[in-house]
Amino acid sequence: MVDRPLSIGGREFRSRLLVGTGKYPDQDTAAAALEQSGAEIVTVAVRRVNLDRDAPDSFWNTLSLERYTLLPNTAGCSDAQQAVRTAMLGREVGMGDLVKLEVIGDPDRTLYPDNQATFEAAKVLIAEGFTVLPYVSDDLVLCQRLEQLGCAAVMPLGAPIGSGLGLQNPLQIQLITEAVSIPVIVDAGVGVPSDAALAMELGCDAVLMNTAIAQAREPVRMARAMRLAIEAGREAFLAGRIPKRRYATASSPTDGLLV
Repeated sequence: MVDRPLSIGGREFRSRLLVGTGKYPDQDTAAAALEQSGAEIVTVAVRRVNLDRDAPDSFWNTLSLERYTLLPNTAGCSDAQQAVRTAMLGREVGMGDLVKLEVIGDPDRTLYPDNQATFEAAKVLIAEGFTVLPYVSDDLVLCQRLEQLGCAAVMPLGAPIGSGLGLQNPLQIQLITEAVSIPVIVDAGVGVPSDAALAMELGCDAVLMNTAIAQAREPVRMARAMRLAIEAGREAFLAGRIPKRRYATASSPTDGLLV
């Protein structure tokens, strides 16, 4: 099977690993981890960074936008109107039209998304010309409806944000990859490279992660490991796995044995 670049909103990317920019112990570590990840898309929370271009701690001064495509996100929003305003603010300050739409319905424990509010906000943002990538639960029907609405990708969670639990419902993720034609990007819950590889083996187009890299004991080494896992998982998906069988199948044929 011939592979093609990841395509989002008419833009093509070689890397299928998307990374966040928060939670690192320091800026130097963050920069080195981004380098080792090979990521081309980085996400930034509009409400949690200094948007003043003249401020010394502004993210504009620490992230090379010539090298990375910026994916502003609406983290911290709890209703559709707030998410729309946040996306609008990001575009107004120069972050562009690409947006990871995040509306949290359970802010105290699971950080699960509010799917209905996310759909409502997506409808408004698409009408306003945004390229929308919604963070949602692993709901196949919802993902189909978001595709019909005009979203550029869907981002079902693998597990609660920052939990590191890995994909809790692989079947649902695989069903979503088979049901929609837009990119499926697993977002949240990855803990180790095998989680990322599994997502890719199931047919996902990419994986977005932050905590798994940023809070690892050695973030730079983990970033490299995640890059390799994404590449291996994609290759395995394209190669096509053998069918699962209940009983053994000999590696060497038994027909025509000499003795």
